[in-house]
Amino acid sequence: MSNMINVASAQIECKVGDKKYNIGLMKKRIRQAKEEGADLVVFPELSLTGYLTRDLTYSLAETIPGPSISLLEKIVKGEKLHMVFGMPERSGKARGVIYNTAVLLGPKGLIGKYRKMQLPTHSVFEEKRYFRPGYQLPVFETDIGKLGLTICYDMFFPEISRLLRLKGVQLIVCISASPAVRRRFFEVFTTARAMENTVFLAYTNLVGLEDGLQFWGGSRIIAPSGYIIARAKYDVEDLVTGKIDYADLERMEAFLPILRDLRPTFFDHMKKHSEVL
Repeated sequence: MSNMINVASAQIECKVGDKKYNIGLMKKRIRQAKEEGADLVVFPELSLTGYLTRDLTYSLAETIPGPSISLLEKIVKGEKLHMVFGMPERSGKARGVIYNTAVLLGPKGLIGKYRKMQLPTHSVFEEKRYFRPGYQLPVFETDIGKLGLTICYDMFFPEISRLLRLKGVQLIVCISASPAVRRRFFEVFTTARAMENTVFLAYTNLVGLEDGLQFWGGSRIIAPSGYIIARAKYDVEDLVTGKIDYADLERMEAFLPILRDLRPTFFDHMKKHSEVL
């Protein structure tokens, strides 16, 4: 495994319910990312279908593996790179059970998946109406490093990123469908999650309008120091790439030894007090 990799963040405007169009768009961006030397290209949350699918979610959801996975596997195998994207995943055990899932593909095919743990159901969000929350937080050991996946609202819960880092993750990938009213939160939280865990973080957000809801883009790749390695434009489709050097993790851990100074007893207190909210 090389210490240095090139990450591409591809914020796209999806057509709601049109998987053929969205896969075609991802194919174009994958080829563009490859031309720019990317080892990994990251797409937004639910980029296979668009975000506001509402009751269409039940007919659009697929199992993993499934037909859309097969199509995208052929593309990344041909381009010889890795990709992360989002889709509604149908359970293989119960057709009515659906997850909001991030999928990791590589040059050899499907590597793994992560099911979104925190499902926002307030204001304009209604994810618990359609999705079941995930319960696993896997770490993926790949040729481009140890990766952890998160999805959008997960960024509001620092314990998720902290646990991934404690499991040895070098790069946290967050795929998102954040509307403009949440822009300030994500600009702060993504930087904070990188700094407080001395970890690289790649954030890719949706752009465009869906049923009057505007998604702001602003995708970014962040160093453990909080430095923005690459940042995409606001409100329009864009693709940016940034090189990350895993050797920086050790240097940052020495400069800011947060992981060394963790007090595990605080986790016990957090569990105790959160149970009685």
